Amino acid sequence: MSAELKDHAGRLYAIQFHYALPDDSWAVELSEAVPAPDSWAEYPDAVTHLPGPPFLVALVPDEDPNLEPTVRVHSPAEHVVPYEIMRWFMAQVADQVEHSHTAFERADHETAD
Repeated sequence: MSAELKDHAGRLYAIQFHYALPDDSWAVELSEAVPAPDSWAEYPDAVTHLPGPPFLVALVPDEDPNLEPTVRVHSPAEHVVPYEIMRWFMAQVADQVEHSHTAFERADHETAD
């Protein structure tokens, strides 16, 4: 699982990518970042923040080219997402969609050969 962090107006947000096997999709999750455990500080290359619980999850199918990507809201509490953070999140989702479409086309081309 990889994660990217972005600071906006003093808040740190995280985007995490992972494969959601039950959905046959790549999940792109947006959350507020949380501090890494204090015990990690003793390691020179340790990360300082980790993704928190996601409140937006985009699912990008990679098994069926006819399925559309979707965005799910996961939040028992109200979250305000700044416009710039939403743009950043959607750009990451768009990149994942493009990557999946390229993989579909490559697989189709290899199957046809």
